[in-house]
Amino acid sequence: MNQTVKMPPSPVKSNDNMEWSQNGDSNKWSLNDPLKTLDPEMYNLIREEKDRQRKGLEMIASENFTTAAVMDCLGSCLHNKYSEGQPGNRYYGGAEVIDKIELLAQDRARKAFKLESTEWAVNVQPYSGSPANFAVYTGLIGPQGRIMGLDLPDGGHLTHGFYTPKKKISATSIFFESMPYKVDPSTGLIDYDELAKNSMLFRPQIIVAGVSCYSRDLDYARFRQIADNCGALLMADMAHVAGLVAAGVSPSPFPYCDVVTSTVHKTLRGPRAGIIFCRRGLKCVDNKTGKDVLYDYEDRINNAVFPGLQGGPHNHQIAAIAVAMQEAAKPAFRTYQETVVTNAQALCENLKDLGYKIVTDGTDNHIVLVDLRNIKLSGSKAERILEDVGISVNKNTVPGDKSAMNPSGIRFGTPPLTTRNVKPVHIPKIVDFIHQAWTLALEVQSLSGPKLVSWKKELETNLTIVGKVSALKGQIEAFAQQFPLPGHEDI
Repeated sequence: MNQTVKMPPSPVKSNDNMEWSQNGDSNKWSLNDPLKTLDPEMYNLIREEKDRQRKGLEMIASENFTTAAVMDCLGSCLHNKYSEGQPGNRYYGGAEVIDKIELLAQDRARKAFKLESTEWAVNVQPYSGSPANFAVYTGLIGPQGRIMGLDLPDGGHLTHGFYTPKKKISATSIFFESMPYKVDPSTGLIDYDELAKNSMLFRPQIIVAGVSCYSRDLDYARFRQIADNCGALLMADMAHVAGLVAAGVSPSPFPYCDVVTSTVHKTLRGPRAGIIFCRRGLKCVDNKTGKDVLYDYEDRINNAVFPGLQGGPHNHQIAAIAVAMQEAAKPAFRTYQETVVTNAQALCENLKDLGYKIVTDGTDNHIVLVDLRNIKLSGSKAERILEDVGISVNKNTVPGDKSAMNPSGIRFGTPPLTTRNVKPVHIPKIVDFIHQAWTLALEVQSLSGPKLVSWKKELETNLTIVGKVSALKGQIEAFAQQFPLPGHEDI
């Protein structure tokens, strides 16, 4: 018996390009509606944050303002594509353009740091700096492998193995064995002699030459000597100074290290992403056999990134890395980084002139660490009062501190201000704002007593204090808005 199959009516395009009629109903296809129309609540929140950035002074050392070109990549169609694997060896089809983008990012990364492709492999897939570090440990030393990194209270990073006497804080201290090295508490400088001594006892498999809050250049040659003596690999985490290294303003770790990791969003002024460089090619010639010995880091690290720790790479981030690395190779980028450092040094000198104590008595890079113990103001109070008047910073430990949650210092960084075209001539005015805020914090403390809870209550309820905070914030907002903010105008 013959059966008639009824097919649904074909969509009929209406006069309006955004309207389609089917079965007599009209449905709006809204997938290209802008955020402002589709979700005004979120749009307004992002606008609020944009306004905060424009009116404030961002002085957090690990932040920066990226470019409109990087933002374009991050909001592009590359977000849609899955591409697990390496270029030329993907687990998904349709990746031929993605391969070109990733290879371009790798090539530009090498060019930015003046590296040869025969000597250095690059992985641009880590989602950020912390996973990049974890991938290196996973690939090269495995579970319970031994790490030595700068202790967090002394200026190191969580991912360099931080733990306390009562708790393992970072995953690197949970899955790997770690022993920190320290700074000399009297100078704030890394105690290389003590590191050399302890490394022979602990016998780490990796020594990490890297910082999160340390204002002096690292002695990579000394690190290399120490690593060779105890039989360790040397890894540099240059996340904070990568832009300075690319510009030739800070020493390069590449001549001395086996592996170099970094974020891309700090001094490199790129997207929030991570990157791993590792040596490839000829390592040495075996004295006994006369055969070439090759580095074997590349495949081990690549496999740790994927499939070991991650799924598909974020292709919009990878394209943005390529854009940032191209910028980092330009002469103008060197000028920018030179200004970052001169701004930081001007910040140091102006703070010292007002009696503030600077850890290590100065800076070689973009970081300025202020020890507030001599004025008897905690880092938490110093951070909060600056936040209230429109200056973003972070409280930070200083040498001798016992608690990272109740530290005695404030960490400043100059990359975001420098991106906005702040020059050394503007720094005295900014320091004056900081000084006024901290003087106000001490005034509040004289009324409330030392306890933080009482201090916050006085800050928030004393109408005279509230008025002073508001007046200073108004001055800072008027000052900040004279400087351009990169990115798109609305969001």
